Amino acid sequence: MEQSCNPIVDGDMDSLFILPLRIIPFKTESLAHSRLVKNSHLVGVLELFAERETGSGQVEIRDLPQFFKWKEGAGHPDLAILYSLAPLPSYDVYSLRRSLRELGIPVNNHSELKLSEEKNKELTGYMSRFTMPLIKEIYGDDSKGITRFEDIVGLFKDPDVKKALARLKQMAEKLKISIDQIPTFLENYGDIFMLLSFYNHCLDRLTPLLEAFIYAMKEMRKSMQVRNDRTLMAEMDKVEKQLMGLVNFLKRTFLDFGNMSQDMWNNLTAAKFEQVKAYIEETQIKVGSVLCGLTVKMNAWVMRFPNPRSGGPGAKGEFIMTDMRQGLQGIVAVARGQAWAPDEAVTA
Repeated sequence: MEQSCNPIVDGDMDSLFILPLRIIPFKTESLAHSRLVKNSHLVGVLELFAERETGSGQVEIRDLPQFFKWKEGAGHPDLAILYSLAPLPSYDVYSLRRSLRELGIPVNNHSELKLSEEKNKELTGYMSRFTMPLIKEIYGDDSKGITRFEDIVGLFKDPDVKKALARLKQMAEKLKISIDQIPTFLENYGDIFMLLSFYNHCLDRLTPLLEAFIYAMKEMRKSMQVRNDRTLMAEMDKVEKQLMGLVNFLKRTFLDFGNMSQDMWNNLTAAKFEQVKAYIEETQIKVGSVLCGLTVKMNAWVMRFPNPRSGGPGAKGEFIMTDMRQGLQGIVAVARGQAWAPDEAVTA
């Protein structure tokens, strides 16, 4: 039986669909107190406030010159930046790092483009899948007391210089690199597998919401009102097929990541790691975009229908025909390697 679900809520820098504008230098000071958010149609809009009692106060980007009374109107420099940021298919920090660099948009403080300490702690279990093989590769049978990635990094601060040097030499030999290249290797390793841990975490949290939505559609099909609406039935079939296709895309991609990672450990070298890193970076935007889109869609559903008794078939059908379908084809396009099209300009 379908269970009640809660929407996925994260802090600004831990979210897939929130971009805090304080990280970008704008001429309009009040923008620093606002955020870009993906609405239920997957369109980036300016959010001025968000309260449980009053909801979210949102303004479309095209309306900002009038809202802020910019004397330059549509020629205001802040508007050009927002027009570049709003359509990005995902606002997660890993996608933002790449997107902001590619767009040439400056950042007030690059150190802010990282997950919070709280989120990092949440990801410890996920990260161990990737750090334990590295720990065992370096420490061998003497790895029982070494359980965290930070323990490897800590070799550089070890007060026992001889012990630290011996471990570092051992690591360098296995990786076939020089000791002075190890800090860069560890930094890259930590970043790339933290990214994978974060995305796996996002999919795991998303799964119950997806299951609740699929169950709700199954129950809807029992309604005579829904069965007699051929347009709605066809749209429900299409939406379900798209959602399952996107979930399968994510699962296949994570399986590929896992297989490549395992193969890397069979013959660990810096070159092999670079191959895995390149593949993950190549696929990262697709994965982040699909996770962002699905999370926004499922959040919108559970906020509107938090439990099986919320709303009747008519209300749910209307939601599917409007909020659920809008922008969904854009996510499918990204998964296929096509351009992001939140306005559903992409044909099926």
